[in-house]
Amino acid sequence: MAVWESSAADISPPAVAHAPSWATTVDHKQIGILYIVTSLVFLAVGGLEALVIRAQLWKPDSHLVGPEVFNQMFTMHGTTMIFFVVMPMLFGFGNYLVPLMIGARDMAFPRLNAFSYWMFAFGGAVTYLSFLAGGAPDVGWFAYAPLTEYAFSRGTSTDYWILGILISGIGTLATAVNLVTTILTMRAPGMSLGKVPLFVWMMMFDGILLIFALPPVTAAIIMLLLDRSLGAHFFDTQAGGSAILWQHLFWFFGHPEVYVMALPAFGIISEVVPVFSRKVIFGYESVAAATVAIGVLSMGVWAHHMFTVGMSDALDAIFSGASFLIAVPTGIKMFNWIATIYGGKLVLASPMLFALGFLAMFLIGGLTGIMLAAVPIDWQVSDTYFVVGHFHYVLFGGSLFAIMAAFYYWFPKATGRMMDERLARWQFWLMLAGFNLTFFPMHIAGLLGMPRRIYTYSADRGWTIWNQLSTVGAAMLAVCFAVFFWNLFDSVRRGAPAGDDPWDAWTLEWATTSPPAPYNFEQIPLVRSRRPLWDLKHPEDPDWEHES
Repeated sequence: MAVWESSAADISPPAVAHAPSWATTVDHKQIGILYIVTSLVFLAVGGLEALVIRAQLWKPDSHLVGPEVFNQMFTMHGTTMIFFVVMPMLFGFGNYLVPLMIGARDMAFPRLNAFSYWMFAFGGAVTYLSFLAGGAPDVGWFAYAPLTEYAFSRGTSTDYWILGILISGIGTLATAVNLVTTILTMRAPGMSLGKVPLFVWMMMFDGILLIFALPPVTAAIIMLLLDRSLGAHFFDTQAGGSAILWQHLFWFFGHPEVYVMALPAFGIISEVVPVFSRKVIFGYESVAAATVAIGVLSMGVWAHHMFTVGMSDALDAIFSGASFLIAVPTGIKMFNWIATIYGGKLVLASPMLFALGFLAMFLIGGLTGIMLAAVPIDWQVSDTYFVVGHFHYVLFGGSLFAIMAAFYYWFPKATGRMMDERLARWQFWLMLAGFNLTFFPMHIAGLLGMPRRIYTYSADRGWTIWNQLSTVGAAMLAVCFAVFFWNLFDSVRRGAPAGDDPWDAWTLEWATTSPPAPYNFEQIPLVRSRRPLWDLKHPEDPDWEHES
């Protein structure tokens, strides 16, 4: 679809270049798809691990699996979903979409981009190779030292965890640098930072967050490896090490990591909601400003995970206040999305359904997050299933609902085919019901005192019904994802032709063919507003006449 004027920066378009093979590709679209497909494989594995956990907790005094296997399951489930599913899948969408959205032909460093993907895949493989070497890691996805020191964690499983996370982390850091550089230096002529799509804004601050947050946890992992392998004593309290140094270093990464997974989800919703409301996003500037505020504040709230370790009252108050404060920019985004929907001509296609699901689920997760920011409440429910429920409302309810919206929205662009709407609706309702049935009862079990990571429990605790509801919900989620995988597989082969712009959208990725040519655009587009395709389709009323 060659619809753009040539710009002075235009280069002879190698649009007929052949795509390299998948194994050696440096094309950002193929690398993005590789990220997404690999993450889907890990999603299936992580989901099976969650089902083992829920089956074990179905009834009191259960011995379906042994405690060692149970510990391995919750460790690998958490590690997989955070490091090998949600984050790389969002990077996959970022890889695929950012150059298309800013009118570029590829990422700034294509070979580094390929290196990043293979480091992620290799890191995941190393972590799972532990199953063949005597047993999977059983130390939790947070791997608290000194419990992960060799004295308390014998064998090699923890070393596999350390090496897997270290290797994949190198790839993640390289991706972050690549994304930020691409967005700052390769935007199409006329596309100032005030005109980039909000998804691009979110990916840029995602990269900046990672550049600041990853080095401390990388240092901590190397220190732990030195403790275990070479007899160093960074976390060995009997030799002068610190018992809580690991927690400070880990959560300095761990809390911004929540926003690393949330910001791209916010970006997806900021693209989907306006298109399916048939309105311009309400308050573009405030959404972008809220992104900056979240990025800055998220670096200063790590110790709210540590209220119970014995910090001073002053530090508790400071980190509590900062945690409350971060709700303000998050709330601004929520109001922006609702204001965009209000008065719009809503099109309730599958991307919009999942976007609406995201708004409701993330709101619940946000409200319980405010509760946990209050020190007295956190002291009462710390390390209970209340926290597990909250955490999943934020990450599953937030990120995975947004990821599903992204799949249904951009699948036609990547494949040239539509996904089946009927199956999508089945999946949405199964996911909404199964999600709430799984994770809402966890709040009640937590308030009743059920600790997280517990292997089994006695019948007189009053936790049985809440665990059984959660297990039924988990089974519904398994069916939901089976529907999704079938829809994905079948639509690639037999989906209806999509055309270049099936949703009548406004951003640049819809200006090229579906799927896009190897170098994206025959001519580099000229941009005059935040909705360049609207300008093209409606020359009688272009946006650039109204934007400041």
